[in-house]
Amino acid sequence: MASSPSWHEKLLGGFRRTSDRLTGNLAGLTSGRLDEAQLDEVEEALIASDLGPETARHVRERLAEVGVERNMEELGIRLVVAEEVEKTLAKVARPLEIDAFPRPQVILVIGVNGSGKTTTIAKLAHLFLEQDYGVMLAAGDTFRAAAIGQLATWAERVGVPIVRGAEGGDAAGVVWDAVKQATETGIDVLIVDTAGRLQNKRELMDELAKIRRVLGRINPASPHDVVLVLDATTGQNALNQIEVFRDVAGVTGLVMTKLDGTARGGVLVAAAKRFGLPIHAIGMGEQLGDLRPFDANEVARIIAGVDAGARR
Repeated sequence: MASSPSWHEKLLGGFRRTSDRLTGNLAGLTSGRLDEAQLDEVEEALIASDLGPETARHVRERLAEVGVERNMEELGIRLVVAEEVEKTLAKVARPLEIDAFPRPQVILVIGVNGSGKTTTIAKLAHLFLEQDYGVMLAAGDTFRAAAIGQLATWAERVGVPIVRGAEGGDAAGVVWDAVKQATETGIDVLIVDTAGRLQNKRELMDELAKIRRVLGRINPASPHDVVLVLDATTGQNALNQIEVFRDVAGVTGLVMTKLDGTARGGVLVAAAKRFGLPIHAIGMGEQLGDLRPFDANEVARIIAGVDAGARR
């Protein structure tokens, strides 16, 4: 029976298309010190690989300063890319810490429908259970019956309690009940699902504001975290979502999902560079254990194609 792949192997697979795309875009640069036209090519290659214009500009500036040794052009460029990507990711690679007192720590999870939000909540719950925290879920997306049912199914599968109300019910009321139950039963972490619709930003803003007011009456520090779930396959659209939700919902951190094989994995770097929000974890597969905090050096080397396991 074949052993399941390690997390490192999943990272290699998940970012392979990004790495291949970047390597392909950089192929053929053969001068010891890059001239302006070649620097333009490098910058365009990085943008085409979804690393974002800010990262591309920084890499260009570094290469203009240091150049690369003759006969090491492509590898030399990729090493500079790895260094710059690591610098960017190291600033934002921050796991969710459970340190609120009094308990529970309340984590509002937001994101558009289809981003993998509900699955991510289940994976976060599993991650916290592995760290021996008591976890409860709250079905705060009362807009869709399917969302309530899906979260309940995941709660049963993960083995954690869930508080839910009726479809069309008051989301803030569900959250109020959940916090009361979590407090009474000594739960450490309460993860709250919220409505994912962006068609009416005012409606979403009002609902989140109401949830915040209810939580604030129980504990002024709550919610402790507002985590936005992003689907990496949407590329540039994921960056637009950060901008909207940051303004509407006061996002405190990100989780990036669906990085398993997408050619848009570079958006992780673009998001880190542009917004500087903590990226708490990345999702690399369908299993409950496939959402984890990440190591900035490891991911940077894989993206740039200089990880030993990434050489093909």
